[in-house]
Amino acid sequence: MKVYLKTREGKLSKKSIEKGRVKMNSLFLMFHDSSTQKRSYEFLKLYIYDKPKTIIEKDHNRETLQLAESIKAEKVLEFNSRKHGFVNSTSGKIGFLNYFNELVEKRYDTEGTYGNWFSTLKHLTIFCKGVDIQISKVDETFLENFKEYLLKEKISNNGGRLSQNTALSYFNKVRTALKEAYRNKMISENPTLRVKTIKEKETNREYLTLEELQKLVKTECEVPILKQSFIFSSLTGLRFSDVKSLKWKNLYYDSENGWILKYIQQKTKGVENLPISEQAIKLLGERKDDDVLLFENLTYSAYHNKKLHKWVKEAGIDKHITYHSSRHTFATLQLTMDTDIYTVSKLLGHRNLKTTEIYGKVIDKKKIDAVSKIPDLYL
Repeated sequence: MKVYLKTREGKLSKKSIEKGRVKMNSLFLMFHDSSTQKRSYEFLKLYIYDKPKTIIEKDHNRETLQLAESIKAEKVLEFNSRKHGFVNSTSGKIGFLNYFNELVEKRYDTEGTYGNWFSTLKHLTIFCKGVDIQISKVDETFLENFKEYLLKEKISNNGGRLSQNTALSYFNKVRTALKEAYRNKMISENPTLRVKTIKEKETNREYLTLEELQKLVKTECEVPILKQSFIFSSLTGLRFSDVKSLKWKNLYYDSENGWILKYIQQKTKGVENLPISEQAIKLLGERKDDDVLLFENLTYSAYHNKKLHKWVKEAGIDKHITYHSSRHTFATLQLTMDTDIYTVSKLLGHRNLKTTEIYGKVIDKKKIDAVSKIPDLYL
């Protein structure tokens, strides 16, 4: 079996061209079985610019192609493993709970992510009744039963069922763990390939309007570093985990493109080159030594969450705002100001355009609400 990475040329209507939309090509894999001469295809839902011009577009193409190549490599590895039956027999005897615990500890310094992984481990342990099943015995049946456990059992902190998206988050952690075990040749095949994940339920993504963001800028916060970082995230779209780890050496000035943040995204571990606006730079103040954090002593806890809510309330904003709302704010502001969705996706560091399209639906809802605000003309 041979695997090829291919590109399908995108098409733009005359109307789309007039609106200034850019042409995107989709990437797909072609599988060719030389013994039967049969071909099959898998579309990756990854897109590249047909004619990249800016540094953002070129970076997008380069990193998207790298991701596509890694998917291709994983498919090749999968076919070869099946063909030769290769697996590290010793690794397969490792307990899944023990292995999962190691993955949890690796994420100890990642705010938010660690908590989700730890909670997943807790539910896995309960589901397994404390018995550390061998990782090689975690199969489709195990995954289907664990999925049902997450969706139907009353295991939330308030005694009810988990929300669908929380169950999805936990289930995906298990899928990630097994994919990693497969890549490390601890198991001969990836059991997650034949198990459907939990469908994501659309939720209300709370964000701030430009006017509300301006109110926050003018309102004092009891924790100044929290205010500074939240506004910075609203202007850049950066997650808290990334903002917390940024150092001055990550920030540099390019004569052609202005200020750029080059950093490793904590969630995806991908290298990002993010253009930064002048007003975001002003928030940082005077430059310090390269190894100094951009936001020293920045942390987030239940205490800081309360201070954030108090700050928002004192600004006269009646919304349930969390730190992550700053990222939603950046995305919706960009789309409201007609930045194309591909660019916004790149600025947010999304690997899949579908993730960004959720914000597009928010903007469409705003447009529908807007046309309904015109007073009755009594025609």
